[in-house]
Amino acid sequence: MTPASGKSAPPPHVLIVGAGIGGVLLGALLEKANVPYTIFERAASVKPLGSALSVGGQVMDVLKQLGIAERYCEIAKPFTRNIAVNDSGEQILEMDYGPVEELSGYSNYIVARPLFHGLLLDQVPKEKILFNKRVQNISEENNKVRIKIADGSSYEGDILVGADGAYSRVRQNMFEHLLKHGKLPKTDQEDLPFRCTCLVGQTDKLDLKVFYQLKDRNYPFISTMCDNKPFLLTLFTTAQNTICWVLIRFHDGYSTKSAQEKEFRKENNSEWGPVAAESMCDETKDIPITLGNGNMTMADMFDRTPKDRISLVMLEEKIFETWYSGRTVLLGDACHKLHPAGGQGAITAMHDAIALANLIYALPSNTNIDIQNAFSEYHAERYAPAVASFNGSQFTSRIRNKGLLGALSLGFAKYMPAWVWRMMLANVVKNRPYVGFLPRVEPRGSIPAALSPSTEKARVVYEKRQTDTAAAAATV
Repeated sequence: MTPASGKSAPPPHVLIVGAGIGGVLLGALLEKANVPYTIFERAASVKPLGSALSVGGQVMDVLKQLGIAERYCEIAKPFTRNIAVNDSGEQILEMDYGPVEELSGYSNYIVARPLFHGLLLDQVPKEKILFNKRVQNISEENNKVRIKIADGSSYEGDILVGADGAYSRVRQNMFEHLLKHGKLPKTDQEDLPFRCTCLVGQTDKLDLKVFYQLKDRNYPFISTMCDNKPFLLTLFTTAQNTICWVLIRFHDGYSTKSAQEKEFRKENNSEWGPVAAESMCDETKDIPITLGNGNMTMADMFDRTPKDRISLVMLEEKIFETWYSGRTVLLGDACHKLHPAGGQGAITAMHDAIALANLIYALPSNTNIDIQNAFSEYHAERYAPAVASFNGSQFTSRIRNKGLLGALSLGFAKYMPAWVWRMMLANVVKNRPYVGFLPRVEPRGSIPAALSPSTEKARVVYEKRQTDTAAAAATV
């Protein structure tokens, strides 16, 4: 049996570990596909952590297919410019994202991460997300995959998706098995390196008389490149009249989790805890900000940000070679961790979810061979774009770094011909896949979307099933 036959095999039961943006979007898509799934999240609840996301033309077609694009545009705000300044507020660089709308058919938008996450969570029935479920062990037998939870419970399915972040327990288990059998590449045995740490938060709703810039729906986001300190500050205004802020520290060289764990880390999570966050707040409170009355510093942002919305994280950077084995497959940060400077981390995770949902929908059967073939196609489709996003994010981070390399990168960005910048933007926005098993939306933009094999595969199955359903109805 082949996908082109349109015959419906019993859909697989999908176990998704991790209720982040990638895992929840996958759940929302499987919900539309009538594929059974369960999401397992180790936290007790969804925490309103994180700063802002840039979500626009690269996923807007999918938001339309899910029926949530209009709601998304209500909670987000468009942007066309990023302005970089020094400590004195003097402009160093302006990056114009205006061409994105013409190229992709949609504006770029800024949205508070917790709000976007919440919008996706609303698309998943509450009973399908289980909290306080920390995975301990994973095993495969009798053409099934089983996960054992720390509370003693266990669950069985046909496919296991590790969407559980940079320090993925699913990936760890899969890699241990592959290493034991001599099948794990050497690069995948190395720790995740990082050269930046990041303090993020979001203020409460602000007084528009003081922060008058919030009245401008098209106000650019502002980056302050500190002259004599290894910090980069970026402020994003939101549609909710809050400010999302990101404060990045550039370290002299790369380090790893294992090198820092005893001093900083807490419970195998990228978040370091309140003590380290408070220390960085104290160290950076005097950095001037461009918003407000002109005489404000980061201390004013910290004072207006609830403590439980401030978190300190490592910014690991790594592309893993191995994304799947057996009935287990990885998604998002679990297989590719990008520097946030490029704004592509959440986008790549969502693109992973779209491709994986398309291929799961098109599965001809739940046999090992068909699942392995689907995972192989998933890796073949998503690996190169993930690497391109990784490289682009590294370039953007270098623009804001210190030293000779940073100066050269900044100079290149500053004096880049407009046609080169447009070409770079076009290369990014051409990656805008859609869901093959949902009604299509009208194509937009001057740059055609790149071919997505998983979308086309799901589309063939979807159209065949629609034809068969119509034919069956006509005979009644």
